[in-house]
Amino acid sequence: MVSSNPVGIKLEVTELGPIKRSLKIEVPQEDVNKEFDRAYAALNRQVRIPGFRPGKAPLALLEKRYAKEIEEDVVRRLVPSYYDRAIRQVGIVPVIVEVPPLERVKIKRDAPFTFTATVEMKPTIELRDYRPPNPISLKPDKRTVTDEQVTQTLEALREQQAQLDAVPPGTPLAEGHYAILDVEGLLEGAPLEGAKKEGQLHKVGSKAPILGMEVDGHLIGKKEGELVEVTQPYPETHPDPRLAGKSATFRIRVRAVKQKKLPDLDDEFAKDCGPYTTLAELKDKLRSEMERALKKDIEETYKDAILKRLNETHHFEVPETLVEREVAAMVRQTLERRRRQKGGVADLDSPAKRQEEIKRLREEHLAEATRRVKVGLILEAIVEREGLTVDEDDIAAELKRVSSELKLSPDEVRRLVEAGGEESLDELKGRILADKALDFVYRHAVIQG
Repeated sequence: MVSSNPVGIKLEVTELGPIKRSLKIEVPQEDVNKEFDRAYAALNRQVRIPGFRPGKAPLALLEKRYAKEIEEDVVRRLVPSYYDRAIRQVGIVPVIVEVPPLERVKIKRDAPFTFTATVEMKPTIELRDYRPPNPISLKPDKRTVTDEQVTQTLEALREQQAQLDAVPPGTPLAEGHYAILDVEGLLEGAPLEGAKKEGQLHKVGSKAPILGMEVDGHLIGKKEGELVEVTQPYPETHPDPRLAGKSATFRIRVRAVKQKKLPDLDDEFAKDCGPYTTLAELKDKLRSEMERALKKDIEETYKDAILKRLNETHHFEVPETLVEREVAAMVRQTLERRRRQKGGVADLDSPAKRQEEIKRLREEHLAEATRRVKVGLILEAIVEREGLTVDEDDIAAELKRVSSELKLSPDEVRRLVEAGGEESLDELKGRILADKALDFVYRHAVIQG
């Protein structure tokens, strides 16, 4: 298709697929020359050339010295303007509004300038049933808070309030006891660097390793003050060259034997847990909080089912550009999470390994990224159909929610959003609108039975 009219620009549009177009855009010779004139006039005012007053250097001299820089400047100025005019002229809504990368473009005076841009459009989505008279139906989630669950929560509180008391003198260690241990590793009779712990608390029977060893079998039956020696062999392939193919001796002294004492489940226990006067009051509060959490979890389960249904019942091509952006964000978040967990230390010690891991993560996240983008576009279509909007109260509520997650004040979160500029604010509003669209479908869904 070729478009050319008095108020438009000359361009050719080629279909590359359902949502992809190639735009061949021509900038008229007159506009090219005007932009060259502007660029050289600005350059003449800025440069200082020996033998010429400011602004009086000959054009031919400027062209000889600065032609490449001027051509790049003219391209940078013309392309965004004509690209924007072209997509508006043909009625295309790109999935991401940005100037396409240019490769091997040529521009010169006294000739039209032509460049090509490949544009992905938002797909046209024919919304399926999601509201009356044909709402989405959901299977009932009949989970409830049981007495047993309340009791388990009370027991967890008892564990938190428990104290470690000394056992009667001479009591041997048994499963369930707590031992306070001093541990020292020796290699060929000399202290082994990094293999010493003092006052180590260990629950007997937990099978928790100490310095890489399981010690429960050596501790059972031992009493306070007794010493145990454990020989630990290491294979030839052990990563620590000091230990590879050798055996180390670990001296474990039982400094103390203790047992956990749980408080009685009574009114005094309730008072120790908070502003409660009776155990019955504490139980009622726990049940209420558990029911509120369960209600929220059931709602999230229903909404997950709705998103799954929307994804399954809508069929359209998902823009690769948006999927690529989502995959990149997911990979970046995964690597950043790993870095935080390791205390700021990167776990990929070479650029090659990092690139290999990024490739693996991209493949791992691709399907989920595609699903997220697809569902996001469906929710966006629902927003448009239902005329959903965002007001200041919505923004304040979302900032409060995020601040709770990040352990920051709402004002601090707002400043972070504002520091990101218009794009950051648009992203926040988009997230709010998506939540509103999902909530709209949920409120109109029918729960069977």
